[in-house]
Amino acid sequence: MKLAPFAVALAFAISLSTFAADPPKADPNTPSANAAKPPPPKAFINEAEAGNDFKIQGEYLGESGDLKLGIQVIALGKEGFRAVVYRDGLPGDGWNGKEPRQVNGKWDGDSVKFTTDDNHTLVIDKSGQSAVGANEKQETMDFKKVNRKSPTEGAKAPAGAIVIFDGTNVDELNGGKMDERHLLMVGPTSKRKFNDCTIHAEFILPFMPDARGQGRANSGVYLQNRYEVQVLDSFGLKGENNECGGIYTKAAPSVNMCYPPLQWQTYDIDFTAAKFDKDGKKTANARATVKHNGVTIHDNVEINDKTGGGKAEGPTPGEIQLQNHGNPVFFRNVWVIEK
Repeated sequence: MKLAPFAVALAFAISLSTFAADPPKADPNTPSANAAKPPPPKAFINEAEAGNDFKIQGEYLGESGDLKLGIQVIALGKEGFRAVVYRDGLPGDGWNGKEPRQVNGKWDGDSVKFTTDDNHTLVIDKSGQSAVGANEKQETMDFKKVNRKSPTEGAKAPAGAIVIFDGTNVDELNGGKMDERHLLMVGPTSKRKFNDCTIHAEFILPFMPDARGQGRANSGVYLQNRYEVQVLDSFGLKGENNECGGIYTKAAPSVNMCYPPLQWQTYDIDFTAAKFDKDGKKTANARATVKHNGVTIHDNVEINDKTGGGKAEGPTPGEIQLQNHGNPVFFRNVWVIEK
């Protein structure tokens, strides 16, 4: 039966921007500022060690009659969980674009339970594979976990492409290092420099349930070492210009297509370099079309200057950098087609 009241009831007044914000900085003049720093949040890079909270986190879909709901469940460490509820499906796959609803949850015995202020519930079993939602009349809707896969994951480099990294060596990289899984660690730059080009890169985020904001699986793909397409665990967030898929501080993604951590994701970037005249004056801004997990999140958007810590703009080509921001993000299958 229809459960429109269930969708409306999942409207806890918790803003996404609050979750996305970094923690306040301590006042250096207070005694607490001199206290020993707490250890950094733990980062899990494989599912076997990620624990029970990881099993709960993820994406769920449910249907009843004409009603379809998508839910993204975020693990928040000691703070429990947050469920973000979308009408008509998940972001990039049916969601109607209207403001999603949110509700907090926590472990209740062998399941995780979310309860709204008017007693609507969502209960996820300990396996994290299924869930049941119910309204105040105990009318129910079943949900199943889904594990989406980017349509460009594993895309082979076409003829003429420059393979930056394929898991066999780091010969095309300065500072390139592989781990024992033959995945590329963060920090390298390409030996070659590029102007107009198309870039394919695949990345996987660590699971960091106790981290927040820019400290939660941060990296980035730098175009010409000047313009950053942000990499971050912003699963379930609004999708700001400093979150995953954002052109850092310049342009927010049209939809937040970030998958859960420990799930492979893709960027397919069509980049047009800024243009300069013979005197070095810029005549046209750089532009980029970005597909995140196969969905266009930037469509030929202008980038009016370098981003963040990028190099100053200029007429010369530049490297691709896979930023090291202190978190164990990994890359694979990176290739470039020059235009």
